[in-house]
Amino acid sequence: MAYELEAVKTSQEIFYYLLEHHELREEEEALLYKAYTEQEEIQNLVKSQGEIAKSRIERYDNVIYLIPEEENNFLGFSKAQLKAALCKSGGTDRDYYLSQFVVLTLLVEFFDGQGSSSKTREYIRVGELQNCISERLKEGAQSMDEEEEEKSGIAFSDMLEAFEALRSDEKGSRAKTTKEGFLHHILIFLQKQGLIEYVEQDEMVKTTKKLDNFMDWNLLNQNNYQRVLRVLGVTEDE
Repeated sequence: MAYELEAVKTSQEIFYYLLEHHELREEEEALLYKAYTEQEEIQNLVKSQGEIAKSRIERYDNVIYLIPEEENNFLGFSKAQLKAALCKSGGTDRDYYLSQFVVLTLLVEFFDGQGSSSKTREYIRVGELQNCISERLKEGAQSMDEEEEEKSGIAFSDMLEAFEALRSDEKGSRAKTTKEGFLHHILIFLQKQGLIEYVEQDEMVKTTKKLDNFMDWNLLNQNNYQRVLRVLGVTEDE
């Protein structure tokens, strides 16, 4: 299919904007937003460029997002980069998987995958989140032996050991070697990605509209949601 030169140029402008900002909001770039939403050929061109860059282009409400695929280490984050950002110096794989477990737990505490909106609460205290993580790790480790963990691919006992190896510091330490500091750096990271609002002085976490939309329209179809719950040991495997 042949495209007009002007349509190609506009699609390139939109894609470059997404590469730079990762999102395109109607109120900030009305002309580009209108071109994408009202001209099918431009939308197809932008999506095609996204596929070549191992990414998806999705629109939720009045925002267009560039979403890297899981293995896209150029536009997203590699395992090594995440480990460096979230874990203590010299962190092991079990520290890395613990950090991902923290993110999963945070998501499940905010979203239940039901109704027109999956969100069930407006905020969570950091202390409550820490307790939830500890409880779910202990429940998982107690309910599975080593063989079951290997079969499921979820090493609850290793993650629990990594979590308990972190010191507790009631003074609110920001060191990654403490439970409080470990959570702090994960929350700061999520905030930089525009997914949460981390109110440090109140030790409170809220989700952003970006995360709400992404969860409602992308992650929380029932198949994905039930898989997350099984990982956390919330529901039984069917």
